[in-house]
Amino acid sequence: MRVWLIGLLFWASPAALAAPAGEPVDTALVIAVDVSLSVDAGRYALQRDGTAAAIASADFAKAATSGPNHAVAVTVMEFSDPDRQIPVVPWTRVASAADAKALADRIRHVRRSSNGLTGIANALLTAEELFDESGWPATRRVVDVSGDGISNIGPPIDEVRDKLVADGITINGLPILTEEPWLETYYTLYMIGGPGAFVIVAQDLDSFADAMRRKLVAEVLVSSLSLSAPVGRRGPG
Repeated sequence: MRVWLIGLLFWASPAALAAPAGEPVDTALVIAVDVSLSVDAGRYALQRDGTAAAIASADFAKAATSGPNHAVAVTVMEFSDPDRQIPVVPWTRVASAADAKALADRIRHVRRSSNGLTGIANALLTAEELFDESGWPATRRVVDVSGDGISNIGPPIDEVRDKLVADGITINGLPILTEEPWLETYYTLYMIGGPGAFVIVAQDLDSFADAMRRKLVAEVLVSSLSLSAPVGRRGPG
């Protein structure tokens, strides 16, 4: 059994496991969070809590329930080395503000799973596998990658991106520009792809929560609005 499955089982709450399987959702969303060595303890806490705040926001709950199926499915995965792509929050169906707040609370209680190099390509490959574990068929599958550095280990990121896009998956990016000011360009050229793909920038970790909120809202609204933005656009807001 793979290491990430242990994390998935550990964080599976009774409420999440009791959610009705098979009910369709508008978007299945893998939130992939960089926990490589460049992310110290303070930065890790800001990323984790910023993601939780974005999920708990009224804007996200409204967007998540605005599509034809009135629900989305979300899981959170942390990534660093190629063998450290670990889901830390299991697939959760969000069909109300209460569901979103419960998911946010689970995110706030996550403990860091690893550190190491930055294996973004491996994170994308693991994210594709995770869609098979959701249990809720989705109109649209999206990987949401946030981090502060380029991929520096693993297979070529653009080749992996092209594989996921060919399989019908959209990849969006939230680069944090604290370490590498050119990271927005790197995400745009090499990582994002698929219908409606976009980048939203966090200039620093203090602005991460707001950037993540805007990004999540845009991602789940795409399904309900049938929006198709050009690849490489900077994103709303």
